[in-house]
Amino acid sequence: MTTATLAEGNRMVDTDVVRPSRSLEELVDQLFAAMGFTDETETQVIETQVVETTPARSIHEARRLRQAGDVDGALGVLAGADMGQAEPKQARWAFSEWRGLVRRRFGGLGALVYSQGTGRAAALVPHGDGTLEVAAVLGMRWRPGKLVSERSLRGLRPLAGGA
Repeated sequence: MTTATLAEGNRMVDTDVVRPSRSLEELVDQLFAAMGFTDETETQVIETQVVETTPARSIHEARRLRQAGDVDGALGVLAGADMGQAEPKQARWAFSEWRGLVRRRFGGLGALVYSQGTGRAAALVPHGDGTLEVAAVLGMRWRPGKLVSERSLRGLRPLAGGA
């Protein structure tokens, strides 16, 4: 069997070479990094975080990190937790822990809390022009740094009270 080649510009390309496929998320992260929107270390930290298997383990890991002084790491663990399989009691426990971490980290920035139900919430910081920047998430697909419109979200509450 012969290997077919195609001319691409001035170089020859081997069409039988199997290239490993990358996920769309990895490609988007690389694109943002190339455009200068994210820091390389930021991307590496997100990729190296371990996703816990159960909500209870995630909460315990977040508490351990908080007690060690790593608030951002604790928020990262809770962001990766799968709250879909959590019992209502665990979801309330995770939300309580998450809210305390958000208060500690973003309390002075006028953060707002957006909740989509038990075990699903986002902390949003005013960014300007009627937009909010996602600062931390619990059980949602949003990533920190995402910009959302303030008027498109119903049920926003101040972090300082009633959240």
